[in-house]
Amino acid sequence: MIIAVDTGGTKTLISSFDDSGAMSVIERIPTPRDQQTYVAQVSNAISQAVGDNAVSALIIALPGPIKDGILQRTPNIGWENFDVVAAFSEQFPNTTVAIGNDADLAGIAEARSLDDPRLCLYVTLSTGVGTGLTHQGKLLPELRRFEGGSMRIEYQGERVRWESIASGSNFYERYQQFGSDIDDPEKWRDYAARAASGLLALIPLIEPNHIVIGGSM
Repeated sequence: MIIAVDTGGTKTLISSFDDSGAMSVIERIPTPRDQQTYVAQVSNAISQAVGDNAVSALIIALPGPIKDGILQRTPNIGWENFDVVAAFSEQFPNTTVAIGNDADLAGIAEARSLDDPRLCLYVTLSTGVGTGLTHQGKLLPELRRFEGGSMRIEYQGERVRWESIASGSNFYERYQQFGSDIDDPEKWRDYAARAASGLLALIPLIEPNHIVIGGSM
């Protein structure tokens, strides 16, 4: 059995995969802001779900840059220098624990579903903005810390972080509503322009064969 944990700025999803690849959702919880609480809640949910069944691997997707196995930062959660592998290895000592940037892992999955998985840019527009760049279904080693959401762009005469104008959290700050609650075309045109501002910088720079856009927004 393989356990996958998708950690987002708002929610964390926990699922299991059996030997045939069939997925079962274990639990969905609000992402705790405290690191120890996060480890405890996720570990408890996994332990209750699997019981005595052996877990061969625990894969954890994280919304931030990872260097030398350490989660550097998560702007939308507030974590810094978080050794996630060590924390979960203590809870599951007989299980292989691996981590990856959430957009990178999603980008790999999306690219491998394509008939032509050459250069593929994955963009997640959710609580934050994340990016993953793959070639032939694999991450480019030199760009494993590719954080497109943090790039500076010019928008309405100001230099801003792309994520600061195109994230779901910024959308909520402006309208005091989540995207799922809004059907005003003008508001969505405004958001589309904000999302496009980053894409207009990335597309000529990378010239991807495919662009896949995901996320709650």
